[in-house]
Amino acid sequence: MTLLEEKRPVAPPRPAALPRGAVTLRDLGLGIRFAAAGGREGWIRTLLTAVGVGLGVALLLLASSVPHLLDERNAREQARSETRISAFSDANAPKSDSSVLRINTTTEYHDRTVAGYLMRPDGSTPALPPGIDRMPAPDSMVVSPALRELLDEPGNELLRERLPYRITGTIGDAGLRSPGELLYYAGSDTLTTSNGGHRIAGYGDNRQGDPLPPLLIVLVIMVCVVLLAPVAIFIATAVRFGGDRRDRRLAALRLVGADIRSTRRIAAGEALFGALLGLLFGLAFFLVGRQFVGAVEIWDVSAFPADLAPDLRLATLIAVAVPLTAVLVTLVAMRSVVIEPLGVVRRGRERGRRLWWRLPVPLAGLAVLALWGRVEEYAPVNPFPITAGAVLVLFGLALLLPWLVEACVNRLRGGPVPWQLATRRLQLSSGAASRAVSGVTVAVAGAIALQMLFASMNADFNRMTGADPTRAQFAGYSEDVTGEAATSAIEQFRATKGVEVVIGSVAAYASKPGDYAEDEVPPTTALTVGTCETLRELARIGACEDGDTFVAHPPGDKDMTAWIDETARKGEEVEIGYGDKVMRWTLPADALTVQGRKDPMGETHYGIMATTGAIDAGKLPGAQITTQIRVDRSVPDVAEHLRNTAARIDPGMRFVTIESVERNRQYASIQTGLQVGASAVLLLIALSMLVAQLEQLRERKRLLSVLVAFGTRRSTLGWSVLWQTAVPVVLGLVVAVAGGLGLGATLVHLIEKEVSDWWLFWPMAGVGGALILLVTLLSLPPLWRMMRPDGLRTE
Repeated sequence: MTLLEEKRPVAPPRPAALPRGAVTLRDLGLGIRFAAAGGREGWIRTLLTAVGVGLGVALLLLASSVPHLLDERNAREQARSETRISAFSDANAPKSDSSVLRINTTTEYHDRTVAGYLMRPDGSTPALPPGIDRMPAPDSMVVSPALRELLDEPGNELLRERLPYRITGTIGDAGLRSPGELLYYAGSDTLTTSNGGHRIAGYGDNRQGDPLPPLLIVLVIMVCVVLLAPVAIFIATAVRFGGDRRDRRLAALRLVGADIRSTRRIAAGEALFGALLGLLFGLAFFLVGRQFVGAVEIWDVSAFPADLAPDLRLATLIAVAVPLTAVLVTLVAMRSVVIEPLGVVRRGRERGRRLWWRLPVPLAGLAVLALWGRVEEYAPVNPFPITAGAVLVLFGLALLLPWLVEACVNRLRGGPVPWQLATRRLQLSSGAASRAVSGVTVAVAGAIALQMLFASMNADFNRMTGADPTRAQFAGYSEDVTGEAATSAIEQFRATKGVEVVIGSVAAYASKPGDYAEDEVPPTTALTVGTCETLRELARIGACEDGDTFVAHPPGDKDMTAWIDETARKGEEVEIGYGDKVMRWTLPADALTVQGRKDPMGETHYGIMATTGAIDAGKLPGAQITTQIRVDRSVPDVAEHLRNTAARIDPGMRFVTIESVERNRQYASIQTGLQVGASAVLLLIALSMLVAQLEQLRERKRLLSVLVAFGTRRSTLGWSVLWQTAVPVVLGLVVAVAGGLGLGATLVHLIEKEVSDWWLFWPMAGVGGALILLVTLLSLPPLWRMMRPDGLRTE
């Protein structure tokens, strides 16, 4: 060995290579460190991502709470419903020490339902509805907190007049469906079965509600898809906030020796931290917002904070899916980026976006719906193909939008300076602008499809009643026909402010006397008592004087005419009433035969008709007062004056508004649920778009300051920002309208209906455009602050 060889330095041993899993964890941890300790700029980007993700998570937690909310509302509703003595009978319960007589006194006030019951205990230990601890004394009532607040507000004198009872207590939460429900229980010492009282044995009805028809199941599925799809897109958009700055930082890491795979894992770690922080933000938003949900009422719907409890399985799915989505979106986005030590190269600009793999996604969704999504009227609905098809169509539209925006802006040339600045910015980077409006595109497309679906089902769940609201707008029905009530009720209605015409009558049933077998039905017809003026509204009567009687035949019905003539034999007796309460009355031999006609409710009247001088209406057993009222709509609060009169006449009077269309309650509740959900989603869209817009402006802060320093007018930059937003919005709305009409037409075809209106997209397209304009206007003040020359400072 030579001396030179002895002095040769020995190379240090190379460090042992880390296992692949350890390398991945190291890179992910480094990305988390960059996100958590990356200085002011890093924290701003992380917070923007967390807020965007958090808003989406909060809405997903809200959606996962809906099953529990509905179960709790249904449980409270069943707990306060009367216990039925038979599943198929509404008969009175037997009288006992715990039974209670009650009558439903629900009313309407300014388009809000005020539910109520008038109650009288039969004994010393009456059954109590949930939420109250003692039976209200006569002429007193216990009320819900919302009703107490409404009664205390100034300007509600008409409601206080209608509910003249003394308030002695408040109904607890256990007795209310929601915090905003208007409900009261009042005590009475005059209520009997003869004046409308119904005896119940207790509370608690475990009967299941009617199942949803197949068409409504399709509606529910589509409502869920349309409301939740934009949320998923916004979460995916939020995790890409600050991508340009992140890529420049990763380029610096490449300069010090990191390879491409490491940079991708580091970026995934940053996205993972932002998503995890977003989960915490979303949980905080949800928990804080839940405390105030009782004070918020949307479309007359509210909820107790305790009802908003997310389903554990759905909450776990959200906690796992959101971080995974953040990582996957980040890795997919970085496939189009080459991060080199000396800079960042975006490959998508040269290659351009491809249509061949984007277009098949919505087409596949339509194919799934067409092949496996058909709905039959009496067959169970398979929700999976409908859900999968709708999701593919809506997400396919979100995939088509970036290609369309890029293809259009690349062809734009010339124009004013703001327009050129906007189009050049879009040509350089159209992806961020497309992502910002993709959620709106999906929401508008889904809403258009739903509107078409609702419109096609309108005839199935909105029944034409045949009523004529031009002849009468209100109707009242009362069973309190004792003494002079039959005539005084009509006179009190006529004396009410704003009333023009009252068609008031007393109706009972008359049958042919005789001995009949148990299974034999005696000839029976209606007996109507009223003034000549009233009877002319119910039959085609010419000359009429008080004391006259008539036999009215239904036009065009020979069988019913023969049945009436068998009952109403002129000069012979008829039996009025049923059961133990009956009376005999002789139909005068000189009764005239006339033709019946439809009343304002659309019902054809026939049978025996008598004027008030021919029979004492107050003595008819089993009779009912019917009033149909025409009013002067120009009189303020004319409906409330009428309802107050009805409450004075009989607190249990059923008083209704005459309408030409009757809506199915399940259909109406689904539509209300859509309106509530759409309001929440639109709020999320506005907040998330505002966050995205602010993040894009922050990314361009240095560029804006440079342009201002070189003399560019602020108004020019303001208009350029507006055009940068407007171009993708217009294209997004075009995609939304086309996709929404296609999806809606397919769904309508699946339920074997026809599209009733192809122009339903105008309102939703207008809402989407207005939302974008609002977000742009809100972003102008921050834009003005970012255009100051001090934005050129750097560290």
